[in-house]
Amino acid sequence: MPTDATAAPGRHPAAARRILRLALGTTLCLLFSQLVAWPLSFIAPVLTLTILATPLPPLGFKKGIVIVIAMLAPMLVGGYVLLPFLEHMRAVGILLVGLALFYTFYYTARGGSPVMGTFMTIGLTVVVTIGSVSPELLMAMIKGLGVCAAVGIAFVWLAHALLPDLPPDPALAGMKKPAPPKPDPALAGRKALRSLAIVLPVAVTFLFMSGSPSFTVVMIKVATMGQQASVDDSRQMGRSLLESTLWGGVGAIIAWQIMALWPSLVLYCLLVALAGLVYGRWIFAGPLMHPKFQTFSYAFLTLLVILAPAVLDGMGSSGAGGAFWSRLGLFVLIAVYGTVSVWLFDTLWPERAATQEVELSGNATATAP
Repeated sequence: MPTDATAAPGRHPAAARRILRLALGTTLCLLFSQLVAWPLSFIAPVLTLTILATPLPPLGFKKGIVIVIAMLAPMLVGGYVLLPFLEHMRAVGILLVGLALFYTFYYTARGGSPVMGTFMTIGLTVVVTIGSVSPELLMAMIKGLGVCAAVGIAFVWLAHALLPDLPPDPALAGMKKPAPPKPDPALAGRKALRSLAIVLPVAVTFLFMSGSPSFTVVMIKVATMGQQASVDDSRQMGRSLLESTLWGGVGAIIAWQIMALWPSLVLYCLLVALAGLVYGRWIFAGPLMHPKFQTFSYAFLTLLVILAPAVLDGMGSSGAGGAFWSRLGLFVLIAVYGTVSVWLFDTLWPERAATQEVELSGNATATAP
């Protein structure tokens, strides 16, 4: 039986169960969101995917409420605290947004839940892109995202109920490694600054664009890119950003072309389920995660974020087709921008230099009287 993350990907019973759960939960939530078709309903399966793409234990009721609050609290607080500054003292407002985003990235870099960090980042970026244009639209967005978050978590519970975790293998009980220590605060701060260098310029750009509400989907992608930068290694970050967008975009193009031949909700759901099974093989492996799980979990998310809004626009219409290709091109552009941003950041502040700074600081503390 394989016991490491690189052995027989997709064949270990625990990995197979998680892959099936990811595909089933995301597809069922997508089907529900398409049937109800409220504005931005496609965000619900995106949230379900985000949670099911991690090997988390089943969420309890309290944990589910906390996750919903993690997304809505930055939007509510930002709506009442940040928006007045963004309207009347824009420089101060941008500084406050930057500090708030830095905290969400630092929280993840210090070992916090990536799901919680992602939800907080999405909430903050929505405040900038939506609230700065229309406070009324922001309040409507908060209500819609609250419903989407609740529905997404409900389908996480349903997926765990239909495909519960297997009992732990007694042979592996004594092989568990001790929990790794939390990352050093200085290195975590460096990763958070690197994420901020990716997200804040895009958020500020959309802040000055009158059509920024139409870029809500793009900001979700940018927010996840920032969280990806807060957990990935510097040497792999740029490549991971490009690969996740590439594989997600390729999957979206294939699915779009197939649906152009036969526009159907059943076919749409089957294609998303197939994508979950395919990407899932590079997310879960053995009893642990696949080495490239970050890349392919974000690739699956990219596919859904590109495809779902275009389908809701009206499959087969020229407007939907144009929106699909323009959104895909914008995602590629953002991925290239993120890669260049990471390269510039790592060039100006190399990881080795940052590590040496931490070591020197630790030695100074240890030798202090």
